[in-house]
Amino acid sequence: MYFWVVKEAKLISSTQNPLIKKVVLLKEKSRERKKTGLFIVEGKREIELAEKGGYSIETLLFCPEILAGSLENPISENPHIELIQLSKSVYEKIAYRETTEGILAIGKSKEHTLEKIRFKTQNPLVLVAEAPEKPGNIGALLRTADAAAVDAVLIANPRSDMYNPNIIRSSVGCVFTNQIGVGTTEEIIQFLKSKNVNIYCAALTASKNYVECNFEGATAIVVGTEATGLSETWLKNADQNVIIPMQGEIDSMNVSVSAAILIFEAKRQRGY
Repeated sequence: MYFWVVKEAKLISSTQNPLIKKVVLLKEKSRERKKTGLFIVEGKREIELAEKGGYSIETLLFCPEILAGSLENPISENPHIELIQLSKSVYEKIAYRETTEGILAIGKSKEHTLEKIRFKTQNPLVLVAEAPEKPGNIGALLRTADAAAVDAVLIANPRSDMYNPNIIRSSVGCVFTNQIGVGTTEEIIQFLKSKNVNIYCAALTASKNYVECNFEGATAIVVGTEATGLSETWLKNADQNVIIPMQGEIDSMNVSVSAAILIFEAKRQRGY
């Protein structure tokens, strides 16, 4: 486990400080995150995962009264990382987790274009989500993707930017551990076809039981929203629609649960 250095650092004790106002904007406004290319990440593990994932950390902000543990860590020995000490009242204003660890960081976001996606194998396993709305669902999908070590997560027609604090929190930092691509439905379909990846769409109609499908080749598991499912464009371009049979009164599950069932069936077939 990493621990954090608290060296001699500038102290901020006013919520009116320009840096604190900047942090609040980055936390609350997607437009500010997109404009600046910066985001906020809170918590030791999440910051460690961001660093491990190759993200540039620009500033570490910490509250000595809350921060616990030994205080040594190579990340904050980097002379390019600014260390800022905060009073407890200021820290509590900018923290967004109910149970906080007393440290957060300002990081530089990455571009998530499809052109940057690289598959390391000839039979990649890809998770695709169309128009996910709830940050909690996106975070859960990213946790599933990390647990299964999928080759990429592709988000079609996103309704939230990937650095929304609630996505980072609900993904427990897995937004930093996955290879993520973002595009329109049409762009992602074209990308998958160009890579000869078979498209399996979770759908209620014209579907085959998922356990009867062969996911051993290059596979994209595509899931839609719980309310409306997948768009007609996906269904028309699917190599096969798949269904998880339900035995109760409802005909759908949480999107992250459905994705997990399908992804881990694919992993089972591949011998993992």
